[in-house]
Amino acid sequence: MLMIALYLLERAFRKDTVAAFVLLGIAAGLLTNLRIMGIMLFPAVIALRGMDWFYAGAGPQGKRILLTVGLFTLAGGLTVYALAPYAWANPGDYIATSLDLTVNHPTVWPQLFRGELIPSDELPPHYNAVWFGITTPPPILLLGFIGVAAAAVGICRRPGAAFRNTNVRLQLLLLAAFLLPLLAAALLNPNQTIGWRQLYFVYAPFCLLAAGGLHWFITTLGRRRRMAAGVYGLAGLGLGLILISMAQIHPFQQVYFNFLADRTTPEYLRTRYFIDSVSVAHREGLEYLTELHPEETLIVRVAQRWQLEVLPPAVRERLLTAGGGRNADYELIYQLDNSRPDVAFNSAYPRRFYNNTLIALRPLDAARMTAAAQAAYRELYRDAIANEPIIRADYKVYRHGQRLTFVRENCPVEERDMWFGVKVIPRPAESRQLPFRGSRADDLFSNHRVRLGELCLAVIQLPDYVSGDLILAQRNLGNFGPVGMPLWEELYSLSRPGLGELIADYRRRNPPAGPDAFEVFLDRDTAGRPRLLYAKRDCSDTEYATRITLRLYPERLADLPADYQGGGYESRDFPLAEYGGRPGGECVAIVPLPDYPLAAIHTGQDGIWAVNLYPPANPVTLRAAYAALSDRQPAAQSVFDLYLQDNWMLYLRETCAAADTAAAFFLHIIPEEVTDLPAERQAAGFANSDFAFARRGGPFDGKCLATIPLPDYPIKTIRTGQYIPGQGEVWAAELMVER
Repeated sequence: MLMIALYLLERAFRKDTVAAFVLLGIAAGLLTNLRIMGIMLFPAVIALRGMDWFYAGAGPQGKRILLTVGLFTLAGGLTVYALAPYAWANPGDYIATSLDLTVNHPTVWPQLFRGELIPSDELPPHYNAVWFGITTPPPILLLGFIGVAAAAVGICRRPGAAFRNTNVRLQLLLLAAFLLPLLAAALLNPNQTIGWRQLYFVYAPFCLLAAGGLHWFITTLGRRRRMAAGVYGLAGLGLGLILISMAQIHPFQQVYFNFLADRTTPEYLRTRYFIDSVSVAHREGLEYLTELHPEETLIVRVAQRWQLEVLPPAVRERLLTAGGGRNADYELIYQLDNSRPDVAFNSAYPRRFYNNTLIALRPLDAARMTAAAQAAYRELYRDAIANEPIIRADYKVYRHGQRLTFVRENCPVEERDMWFGVKVIPRPAESRQLPFRGSRADDLFSNHRVRLGELCLAVIQLPDYVSGDLILAQRNLGNFGPVGMPLWEELYSLSRPGLGELIADYRRRNPPAGPDAFEVFLDRDTAGRPRLLYAKRDCSDTEYATRITLRLYPERLADLPADYQGGGYESRDFPLAEYGGRPGGECVAIVPLPDYPLAAIHTGQDGIWAVNLYPPANPVTLRAAYAALSDRQPAAQSVFDLYLQDNWMLYLRETCAAADTAAAFFLHIIPEEVTDLPAERQAAGFANSDFAFARRGGPFDGKCLATIPLPDYPIKTIRTGQYIPGQGEVWAAELMVER
């Protein structure tokens, strides 16, 4: 459509008639309706026509130019409006929303690029340039860049012609249509999926520039007849080679790669780029299976039902889907996946493209596997059971480094089809590394089980960056369609094994918050990072489904993300399933907390239960704060040594017992200007920041240290100490704050 619109654009400026510009407007409207980026044609035409009007002046010619611009815009706008019902209510919102989705689509998918799975909204700036370079036929690539250079040189030599000469202006437009979208994608980092398909429209102007490159060759180097014939011959040979390549790989032209990509190393492309992400090869793969087993009716697992429906009836009748509890004979996989290392052991569809296959036909039963595949699976099994299982459920789960193996040693033949999933509960700073985000974060890594006699196992390889808490689950595929509830779920922590024992220990030491409440515990992983543990025995469906509210109050308002500073706390409401599951009918969840210091936490389920928690100071943080005081003198000394540092007040006792911190602490801050105080404190003349030691500090290495943030306004005096309500002060000290 862009090629048609560009042709009509050239025609409109050449003929310069009202009808030609109306037709161009309709084409621009159709283009915009197909892809919102077609809207870029409107300002381009208006700008070019504006140049014509500038030189024509306000006479009859200028008025006719304004008429053509108006009719072009009207025809294009009406075409877009008529063909887009979503625009009928609010055309402006339609355009703004469509443009925003072009860059900021909310669903994030992992993209395989140079062998690495990268979230689709974090692709590197050179992503489109690399894809363009390795998937464009070399003759077009060569002629195209010659055309780009020739056009750029011509415009630079005659910059004034870009405003008046139609041919030069069109070359400028083609350069902009090719280069600006690529540059914008590199700078704006839009959410892109499956190669560079969202920018395929730049190929149209590039092909026209390639034609310009061929024209440059002919006019510059082909002045002699023989040289002209040679240029035409080379161009024809290049296009002929493209046609031969298309015929060789038909019907899979979408997997074309040129010589700039390694096409000789086995499976190099399939392990580094998505090359058949819409599974076109499934049809031939399924036909091959029926040829491989001519006397059998096979049960297969495919991603989409249409992959069966497009088959010839004679083939389709011999294939059944794996739904309805049937155990699949084969699973069809288009891409090698690092989270499923066992897939590499299975037979692949024999047709090869540049020493790569497009599809793996994975047999899920030993009777259909090669001897090498069986041996590889049994080696995985032996590596797994050399360790103690980390989870004992219907399947035992073994951990070997970052590899998780789900094993059932007496697997019944009639067992329904299963798949196993691992969901990662990441800390906020780590979540950006995960390949899936948004609507598809339910099971980040998954695999189906294979059967070796009475042994069933599934293998999942976690990436090195996964180091926190996991939800492991076994799910029943059931009928074709949405997956049902998991058969079992268990929580496991890579950073702290024995999570179940940890929760049991907390229960022994901490009573639940209420008779019908969840038990909520503050915890830190082995790296000292805070998290909340939620647990409830005999958890009902209603309790599992009801959202949990979580309010995080920081010690310093400035630590909050900007969106939350107005409210004074960070809100993290969530369904329990987002951070946990129901192992054995018990609801359990692990929620990572932010790294900034928290003064208080409020959590609960509306109208059911609520809990307030006050996090103790992190011992790691306390040790760091103590080390920073090594070369400083206290500002005052009493029962505690008092320090002022970077707008913080620190209380230190080198030898500390529990009795030393039992009494409450008072902290009165007298400002230089009483008007800096809140209105309700101005009569008293000081800010009252009394605190309990356990909420602001803690013991470490026999010492006690508390850290209290001070207000940002100028302070004159600080009076602090400890007191016992009804009895008076235990000790007191006064500090003069230097300006």
